Amino acid sequence: MNSSNSITTLVGRFLISIIFIMSGFSKIAMYSQMVGYAAAKGLPMAGAGIAVAAAVELLGGLAVLAGFQTRISAWLLFVYLVPATLLFHNFWAMQGMEQQDNMAHFMKNLAIMGGLLILAANGAGGYSVDARTNKT
Repeated sequence: MNSSNSITTLVGRFLISIIFIMSGFSKIAMYSQMVGYAAAKGLPMAGAGIAVAAAVELLGGLAVLAGFQTRISAWLLFVYLVPATLLFHNFWAMQGMEQQDNMAHFMKNLAIMGGLLILAANGAGGYSVDARTNKT
């Protein structure tokens, strides 16, 4: 992989990881509100679910950012997003602006999932923990 591709992949990893890292911190900072929202959506054991979601988002986002176990981390985040997207952004069951807002979030998550699949298939690039550990 040439330097230009490595820089592009690094920037891509940074951009895709930020949403997970910020969302994970948000779940921690607003834990009680998030639990209430998840419970209202019908998530069983909402408290545990939000704690697991925060951990997956933070650890997965940081792993993608660092390029550590990137293929596995990308798959983990992809699999995590499937039920999260279907449960929390079910726009087809909504009306008006709520429907439009959730459709936008649903589509955003599909785009993120596409980026994660590209990372899972192609790896972290040259500027990553994965590349450094594979050279030794």
